[in-house]
Amino acid sequence: MYFKPLTRWIGALALVGPCAFVGWRGLHPPPEKVVVGAGHSDVAGGPAAGFELDARALDQVSIPLENRIRRGDTLDRVLQRAGVPDSELHQASAAVSEVLDPRRLRARDPVVSMVRPGGELVGISLPRPGHGVVVAERRDGVWRGRYRPFRRAHVRRSVAGELRGPLESSIRRAGAPPSLANSMAGVLQWDLDFNRDLRLGDRFEIVYDELLLDGKVEGIAAVHALRYRNRERWVEAYRFGGDEVGGETVFGDGEVVAAAGADRYYDGEGQPLRRQFLRSPLPYSRVTSRFSLNRFHPILKRRMPHYGVDYGAPVGTPVRATADGTVLSAGTRGGGGRTVRLRHANGYLTAYLHLSGYAEGIRSGRRVQQGDVVGYVGSSGLSTGPHLDYRVQRNGRWINPATLVNESVPPLADTLLPAFLQHRDALRRELGGAHSSAVSAGP
Repeated sequence: MYFKPLTRWIGALALVGPCAFVGWRGLHPPPEKVVVGAGHSDVAGGPAAGFELDARALDQVSIPLENRIRRGDTLDRVLQRAGVPDSELHQASAAVSEVLDPRRLRARDPVVSMVRPGGELVGISLPRPGHGVVVAERRDGVWRGRYRPFRRAHVRRSVAGELRGPLESSIRRAGAPPSLANSMAGVLQWDLDFNRDLRLGDRFEIVYDELLLDGKVEGIAAVHALRYRNRERWVEAYRFGGDEVGGETVFGDGEVVAAAGADRYYDGEGQPLRRQFLRSPLPYSRVTSRFSLNRFHPILKRRMPHYGVDYGAPVGTPVRATADGTVLSAGTRGGGGRTVRLRHANGYLTAYLHLSGYAEGIRSGRRVQQGDVVGYVGSSGLSTGPHLDYRVQRNGRWINPATLVNESVPPLADTLLPAFLQHRDALRRELGGAHSSAVSAGP
């Protein structure tokens, strides 16, 4: 048929084509340099001059390949998965261990393998969030480890805005990172319950430091001043102490990472914000059930007292001790499931029910400080879903946590008050500037 000659021609080209290409490559070996950008110009007067790339140098460029540490990993297993040959595993592990205690490795921490285009492994880096990076370099089959701390810098910023929805989105609209909401909750945790007290139309003004690591925004380093109008009440907070300018209080997602400086906030009159009890054991959540002497139990299907406040939150959310104290017990208690009970000064006792687990080291007799994590939200015991049942007892009688009368810590010494007032006035002027700049920023 007529298509048979066409088939022969296609077969011949399929044989001749590769042979011709191989012959051409033999006459034209790979270039040592590649000219980039030559032969084109938007300016009259001829083609643009290109720039040269050394093709051999390109083969030496390292490509980062990121992996994650898995639960139960050992250092050797991490290095094997990163591409370290078995014959070099002991040496590479020793190089890393010289600058990093392997016990500090955590699940989901990043591990970056540096690989050349040909597949050769030249090094491994293990970033340590918030601190620096551990680097293990491989040269001629020999591994060496070193640690490089991040370059740290603080940038002073101010912001003001109005609560039009969730606090994080309102802060973002005002031009600041949403993580600033966690910082606010940490500063005002004795005066405002961020689960119940916030209302649409509330206003905020904040002066804070942004923390930069190697030039990248890492989080909030410190809050210097904060004013929050809740309904018709203004709450003020001014950071003051021996190092009120140089100290660093880094706030992470959902919790205070380093609480240094949290007890050095004062109101406009110099009275400390810190109280014996936090307003809530969870910085962010929602109240799902309140204190009641006659509540209908959703599981037992009968009316009975509910001596606590229920906070709905995801399983694993850290639960904080609301006051300094001693662990009275940590174990399963009937319908309350996994429960931690703490004994405090002045006859107080707090209880944290329906936990999924206990924080490390939480056992009877252990001393805890306000803000320490004692357990994690769960749904153990008689529970319809993940939540925390928080209870407070005084002198053997259960009381409503929402109406707890809070006692403050001692005020500033009279000799420090003039310096504080001068510092407060300077911060108030910065807060005023934050107000005017936020208006021009728009939504």
